[in-house]
Amino acid sequence: MLRLGKREFGTHEPVIMAIVNRTPDSFYDQGATFRDEAALARVEHAVSEGAAIIDIGGVKAGPGEEVTAEEEARRTVGFVAEVRRRYPDVIISVDTWRHEVGEAVCEVGADLLNDAWGGVDPRLAEVAARYGVGLVCTHAGGSQPRTRPHRIAYDDVMADILGVTLGLAERAVELGVPRESVLIDPGHDFGKNTRHSLEATRRLGEMVETGWPVLVSLSNKDFVGETLDKPVKERVLGTLATTAVSAWLGAQVYRVHEVAETRQVLDMVASIAGHRPPAVARRGLA
Repeated sequence: MLRLGKREFGTHEPVIMAIVNRTPDSFYDQGATFRDEAALARVEHAVSEGAAIIDIGGVKAGPGEEVTAEEEARRTVGFVAEVRRRYPDVIISVDTWRHEVGEAVCEVGADLLNDAWGGVDPRLAEVAARYGVGLVCTHAGGSQPRTRPHRIAYDDVMADILGVTLGLAERAVELGVPRESVLIDPGHDFGKNTRHSLEATRRLGEMVETGWPVLVSLSNKDFVGETLDKPVKERVLGTLATTAVSAWLGAQVYRVHEVAETRQVLDMVASIAGHRPPAVARRGLA
C-alpha cells in the first residue's frame, strides 16, 4: 500500500504526478508556468485530467544561473500554500534537494519531498521524518545537483541503482519516514548516459521486486531524445512507449508533462494486465 497525503493507492493502481515548474528556464516549457496565474491554471488542468500528485519545482535540473535556497523557497513556498488552499485533497510534492526548502514547504502543506539528487543533503530525509511526509529516494550516480554526467561508468548500473535507492529508503524509515510513504526512483538521465537509462528501464522489474513503490520520471528526457534522435518537443511518443514498458514491469508513479496521454497509456496497460476492466465492453455482446 502506498500512502501519500490523504490518499492510499493499491499495489496495481498507477499514479500520475504532474510537473509544474516554477522556473523561468525549464528545459521543456521554457518558463511557461513561472508566473502564478499560468502555474495555477496548469494545476487545475492537470487535476482535471487525472493527476493525483502535483510536483512543484523551483530549480531546473540542468546547469544554469545559480538559484539560492532563498530564491527557490520564494518560487515554491507561497505557491504550495495556495495550491493546498485550493485543492485540499490533492497530493503536493516538491522537487528539491535542500532541507531548508523542504522544511518551508512542509510547513505550508506539502505531502511529499521529491529528492531527485539522491540524498546529497542528508538532512532532507530528516525533514520528511519530522513532518511525517513522503520521500522519493532517487539514484543520481553520486552527481552534484545541476550537473551533467561525463563519461560515467558502472560495472552494473541496476546493481548500483538498487544499492543506492534501497539504502536511502531504509535510512529514511529508520529516521521515522512512514514506510508506506517512501518511493524509489532509478533516476533516468541523472548520473547516466542514454544506454544506462535504457538498461534501467529494461530491468525495472528488479526494482519492483524489492517491494518499494517505484517512481519513474521519463517525460521528454534526453535518453528518449537520443534514442530516437528527436528534439525536446518531439519526444512524446518515445516517452509514452517507455511509460507503457515501465507500467508493464510494475512501476507505480509517473512524473509527466502530458497527463491525459499518460492516463490512457496506463489504463490500457492495466487492462491488458488484468488489473482494470474495460471502460466499455459491448463488442460481441449486444
